[in-house]
Amino acid sequence: MNRFEKHKGYSRMFKENHLTLGLFFPIESYEGSIPEMDVEKQIKLAKRAEELNFAALFVRDVPLHDPYFGDVGQIYDPWVYLGYIAAHTEKIALGTASIILTLRHPLHVAKAAASIDRLSGERLILGVATGDRPIEFPAFSVDSEQRSALFQEAVLVMKKAWKENFPVIQTPRVHMSSGDLLPKPRLSDIPVLVTGHSSQSIEWIAENGDGWMYYPRNLRFQAELIKNWRSHTDQFKPFTQSLYVDLTEDPNHPPIPIHLGFRAGRNILIEFLESLKSIGVNHVIINLKYGHRPVEEVIEELGEEVVPHFPALTGKK
Repeated sequence: MNRFEKHKGYSRMFKENHLTLGLFFPIESYEGSIPEMDVEKQIKLAKRAEELNFAALFVRDVPLHDPYFGDVGQIYDPWVYLGYIAAHTEKIALGTASIILTLRHPLHVAKAAASIDRLSGERLILGVATGDRPIEFPAFSVDSEQRSALFQEAVLVMKKAWKENFPVIQTPRVHMSSGDLLPKPRLSDIPVLVTGHSSQSIEWIAENGDGWMYYPRNLRFQAELIKNWRSHTDQFKPFTQSLYVDLTEDPNHPPIPIHLGFRAGRNILIEFLESLKSIGVNHVIINLKYGHRPVEEVIEELGEEVVPHFPALTGKK
């Protein structure tokens, strides 16, 4: 039995040989680095995505605006924003893609994640990463050469703090011999998805992660990557990837490459998603940043024509 079978977010998104769809915040298209992020519009679209049976909504963790990197994500602090989204939705899974463990104290991350998971009714999928923006490490006085060790430490600390009462934890950043972390997740654990390689070996990711979150790659590369990773574990662990999509009005418009995705019609998108499903991808997070059509129109078309092929696994209308 998968220990997350009763976790509402996990069970809505993940099942072996199945694929579901999610959306990245901001749910809008925009030029440059900074989105509009009109809160009323975002909440309306989040609720509509839930009604249309999307499986999940994801936020990013971008601590600082790096003018040379290109995109600040949803602007707001991911924990604050997830709390707001949780209060305005009921069933849709809530994910992070991804919390930067190297720049945050692991006990703070553990408490924030447990809080969101409890307040949302076990809907949090915790994507985690080491961070990749050069300006961040000096700003937070973190040695980027230590990011691999810091990442491993954080995962260990969080898992132990969620599972045990009054745990004894001795690591470089944590010297905990009394006291306890509250709240505890209701299942004493939260699904943690490693993002990219996060400076880890594929064996470490297979053993210590509850799933893997990766970037868009060609089908052959992705198929070999998934096969290799799953050869190191004897249990099902879900594979998630992102995908930038500019959906055209013509449903049969051939694919044209864009950054980390493509511009195409819905029928081409469905075919591609079926191909991803066949190689073992279990969830695709769609990013609409480079879209040319009104986002409301795109969400409706995706929800009515694409999502029914890859519906959320629980909470169906």
